[in-house]
Amino acid sequence: MVSAAAPAGSDLGGPEAAVAPAGAPINKVVMADPEPPETPRVSAAAAPASEAPSLVSAPTPPPETRIQLASVSPSDPVKDDPKPAARPVDECLAAESCIDDYLWSLYERAPKVDVNKVTEQSKETVKKDGKTRTITKTIIKFVLGDFTWKDPAAAKRANMSLKDYVIGGLDPGFKLTLYHALRAMDDAGLMPGITSAFRDDYRQSIASGNVAASDSSYHGGSRRGGYGHALAVDIVSVKGENRTQRTASSEVLWKWIDAHEKELGIGRPYLDKDPPHVGPIDGKEYADKRGRTAVQKAGLQANHTQEAGSETKKRRVKIVSTHRRVPQPVQ
Repeated sequence: MVSAAAPAGSDLGGPEAAVAPAGAPINKVVMADPEPPETPRVSAAAAPASEAPSLVSAPTPPPETRIQLASVSPSDPVKDDPKPAARPVDECLAAESCIDDYLWSLYERAPKVDVNKVTEQSKETVKKDGKTRTITKTIIKFVLGDFTWKDPAAAKRANMSLKDYVIGGLDPGFKLTLYHALRAMDDAGLMPGITSAFRDDYRQSIASGNVAASDSSYHGGSRRGGYGHALAVDIVSVKGENRTQRTASSEVLWKWIDAHEKELGIGRPYLDKDPPHVGPIDGKEYADKRGRTAVQKAGLQANHTQEAGSETKKRRVKIVSTHRRVPQPVQ
C-alpha cells in the first residue's frame, strides 16, 4: 500500500492530494475535492506528543510544493535500469541524404587507380634458313594508371561539388538497390569501395581502358539519360595492406557478386572483360550483354536441330530413290 500526504504546516496554492484510505486499492489515485472547506490549523503545542513535529530532524518544507499520489500497478513492474529504445535496423530507408552519405564514404575510401593494358609493336630483323626477314613483335604491358584527377576535373567543369557529381548523378532507384547491395558486401567483410560512379560525356571521353563511346556509357552518357540516370558504378575491394592484396580481395568480391546477383539486384554485365563494372540485373545493359549469350545458345541449338532434321530427311529420300524400280519401256 503506497500513500503520500502533504507535510504539516505547508500552505499549498492549489488543491491538495487526499490520503488514500487504508482499505483502498493501490492502483487508484484518489484526489480531494478541488475546493475543500478550510481546515483549522493545529499548533505544535496543542498537538499530542506523539504527533508533534520534530524541530531538529524535520527540515522546513519548501514553499509552493505540490504533491500527487503515486501508484504502482502490479502488472507493470518498474525497471531499475531502463534502456533507451533501440534504433531502427536501417535508418536510411527513407532518407536519401543518408544513402548518399554512405555511398560517398565508399567512394572516398577507394584508391582511384587501375591497371591499363598497353600494347606495343616493334619490328625486328631476323635470319632464318639463311634468309633475312623482318618480323613484327607485339609486346603487352600492364601500366598502373592514377585517375584521381578526372572526377574532380569533370565536377569543376559542371560547376558542381564532387559528391553531388559522382553520387547525385545516379538513378534514384538504382542508388537504393546499390545501397543495400553494398551494405551486404560490407556485412560479409568484403570491404567494397567505389572507384567511379556518374560520368558525363566529358568524363567518359577522358576515361581509359575498355570504355564505351562518350555519349553511350551507362555511367550517365547523354544517350542514356545523362545526370540522374546513371545505372552503373565500378566497385573494388579496399581490403588489404598493398595493391597486390587489394587486387586479390577485389577478385573475391567480384566472384561473390556473381554468386549472389539475384539477391543483390546487381550484377557484372561484362564479367572479366570489365570486372569492376556493375549494374542492375533488370536493366538493358545486363540483358544486352549477359542475356544475349543465352539467346545465342538457344538459337544455335535450334539451328542444329533443324540441320539434323534436314540431314535425316535427305538420307531417307536417298534410300527410297535407290530402291525405286525404273519402269521398262513397252515393246
